[in-house]
Amino acid sequence: MSLVSMPFVGSGQDLGLHVVASVVMIGSIIALAYGFWKLHELPINKAHSKQHQQIGLITALTWIGFVWHWVWVLAVICAFVDAEKALIKIRDIWHQPTSKLQAQAPITEATATQTTQEENHNA
Repeated sequence: MSLVSMPFVGSGQDLGLHVVASVVMIGSIIALAYGFWKLHELPINKAHSKQHQQIGLITALTWIGFVWHWVWVLAVICAFVDAEKALIKIRDIWHQPTSKLQAQAPITEATATQTTQEENHNA
C-alpha cells in the first residue's frame, strides 16, 4: 500500500462510512437550527413567564429579528428589563443630592422661597 492510496475506497465500507457521515452532518445541522430557534425565542418565553404588558411588541420584534438581528436585541432588552422599575431608579438617581450642602439641608418650601427672593434681589 502506498502513501497516496485512499483507505476504504472501492470496498463495501465506503458506502457505510458515507451514510454515517451524512447522518451525523444532518443531525448536527438540525441540532444547530433547533438551538438557534430556542435562543431566538428566548425573549418571547421570558415575556410570557413574567406576564409582560408588551408581549405583542416583544413577539413582533423577535420575528423581525430574524431578518434584522439588531431588532432582536431590542426584544431581549424589552423582555428582560422592567421599564417601570428602571424609570423609578432613573428618577431616584436624578433627584439624588449631588453636593454635601444639599445632603445636609433638605430643600423645603421656605428655603426655596428665600433663595428665589435672594436671586430676584441680586438681579
